[in-house]
Amino acid sequence: MSVQRKLVCLVLMIISLGLLYPGVTQPVLTLTGTVEKAKIAELGIEMIVGEGADNETRQMLAAISSFLGFDRIEGQLEAYHNTRSIWGTVDELARTGNLPVALLIVFFSLVIPLFKLSLQLASLFLSSAEMRAPLLWLNAALSKWSMSDVFVMGVLVAYMAGSASGQMGDMLTMYASLEPGFYYFLAYCLFAIAAGSLMREPEAV
Repeated sequence: MSVQRKLVCLVLMIISLGLLYPGVTQPVLTLTGTVEKAKIAELGIEMIVGEGADNETRQMLAAISSFLGFDRIEGQLEAYHNTRSIWGTVDELARTGNLPVALLIVFFSLVIPLFKLSLQLASLFLSSAEMRAPLLWLNAALSKWSMSDVFVMGVLVAYMAGSASGQMGDMLTMYASLEPGFYYFLAYCLFAIAAGSLMREPEAV
């Protein structure tokens, strides 16, 4: 491998390594849950009436509700707001007794990426092709786990959405927005893939 190509690979690896830390520690997703104010009013009336109330009681409360304008309430109320990073989600999962899931996320989002970068760096500084070949082979084998990054994001979204739904039930309307950590992690993936591809491709002679 030429010195110029080694330098390009090294720069790509350093950039990807620098992007991995904020990708794991910075917020990646924000979930916001809103509830219609009218539904809250309806729920309050139902709680006051109770299940055993007769029709007359219900009609009387409905009339009072209409008189007070509860049936004309408009707008939404933010009932849930949660921003999480990959590492913050791992910490919460571990604290709530979901240690196996937390360890899986750490393994796929941190251990494998760091191990792959270590293999690439080691193979970059080895002059012997015989010593470099096994490292590149192992790195290529680990590349089959590239979709694990998608898995991490999927687990994160599912966990946060499930946590929110468990608090408010069907009344909650969820909205998701991506945060800077997601783009850092995405950039890490792209730079790491570029470095790995550049190392595997044979040079033109």
